[in-house]
Amino acid sequence: MDLALHEKKIPIIKIHDFLIVSIQVDMHDKLAIQLQAQILEEIEKTGAKGVLIDISVLEMVDSFIGRMLSGMASMASIMDAAVVIVGMQPAVAITLVELGLEMPGVDTALNMEKGIEMLQERLDSEFI
Repeated sequence: MDLALHEKKIPIIKIHDFLIVSIQVDMHDKLAIQLQAQILEEIEKTGAKGVLIDISVLEMVDSFIGRMLSGMASMASIMDAAVVIVGMQPAVAITLVELGLEMPGVDTALNMEKGIEMLQERLDSEFI
């Protein structure tokens, strides 16, 4: 049993209609795959309409992690949940662009407060 993997499970907190995911450890491939599954399970279980992913701790990403973030957003969208990624450091943004990774369906915001506002606006516009 790999205890290190279990110790690094990323918590997902539900607040109102949103899931808050704050990544506080360096991402590696197995953890990214585990997080993707966790987020999708929580969307199904809670009926969340939005997911805010805080990546402010990540100093760099590779193409796999970039694709996983994009994939999470696509899968969440299929499950009727919007995704906002917040806290992206300049080096991460540069890397994603240099790798040519487009992230369709992913909104970004500078911080959690702005991200929650974006999710709330999106949710409010669905009921107009």
